[in-house]
Amino acid sequence: MFIGEYTFKVDSKGRVSIPALFRRELEEGDAEAAVTKRPRLVLVYGADTQKMLQVHSYTGFQALAAKINALPYSDQSRAILQRFVLNKAHPTEIDPDGRLVLPASLRERFKLAGDAYFAGMGDIFEIWNPETFAEVDKARLDKLMADKGEDFDPLSLLGGV
Repeated sequence: MFIGEYTFKVDSKGRVSIPALFRRELEEGDAEAAVTKRPRLVLVYGADTQKMLQVHSYTGFQALAAKINALPYSDQSRAILQRFVLNKAHPTEIDPDGRLVLPASLRERFKLAGDAYFAGMGDIFEIWNPETFAEVDKARLDKLMADKGEDFDPLSLLGGV
C-alpha cells in the first residue's frame, strides 16, 4: 500500500528518487522486478484538467486496464476510461538508483521542476508540483470544513465498516 507524503528534488534531466517504501510496493507489483531489478510502473496523466500524475504499479495498472476492457463497447464509460486512462498512460521503470525519469512533456505540463511532492493514496500514489498540491489541498479542506464543520472526524466516512 502506498501511504505517506514525501518531497524529492527533480534534477535537470527529469530524474526524481522514488520514496523507498513506494519502491518496495512497486517491486511487489511487478513479478519481473525480482529478475530485472527495475520495477515497472505506469504514469497516468489523464484529462487536460488533471493536476497531477497518478502512478500505478505494473500489475495494478494491468488489473485496471482489464476492468476497463471488460466493459461493453456500447458503454460510454468504456470510451471515457479508454481515452483518459489507457490512452493517457506512460509505462516506464525505475532505474538501478531508485529513480524515475519523468518525460519532459509531463514535467512541463505538471510543473515538475525543482521539487516533486509524492502523495500516497493506497493502491496508487500521485506526483504533484508541491505548490499546486498545497493550493488544491487547502481548497478541498476549506470546502470540507464548510460542509462538515470543524469537529468533523474523517473516519466517520467509513460508517459501520
